[in-house]
Amino acid sequence: MSTSTTASVSTHILDTSIGRPAEGVAVHLSARSGREADWQALGGSATDADGRCKDLPALPEGTTHVRLVFETETYLAKKQAAAQQDAPALRDSENGRPVFFPEVTIAFAVVPGEHYHVPLLLNPFGYSVYRGS
Repeated sequence: MSTSTTASVSTHILDTSIGRPAEGVAVHLSARSGREADWQALGGSATDADGRCKDLPALPEGTTHVRLVFETETYLAKKQAAAQQDAPALRDSENGRPVFFPEVTIAFAVVPGEHYHVPLLLNPFGYSVYRGS
């Protein structure tokens, strides 16, 4: 929850390749107080069955920039393995292919008193983010 001296952040992930939430993706939150300041790790969460992180840590007073790191590799690798099982003709040629986006990092500026909902729209070869509500 944002206050007059702090901002707040929430996020969710939608897997656009299947039109469903992405469950079980680890998300790490960091903050800094100025462009030249070092990032301070605040903690993290994992997406639930609805693709949401409902328990991200609060931002400290003075935060001006926030960074979300989505650990997408495990989630996408599971999808890739399932797709290979469904397409035996491709199994041998695709075996061992690395995940294209092992992580997605999003950094953005914040101001006190505002809430920032930053959804990630994810698929195996692309992603998009926006400031939601």
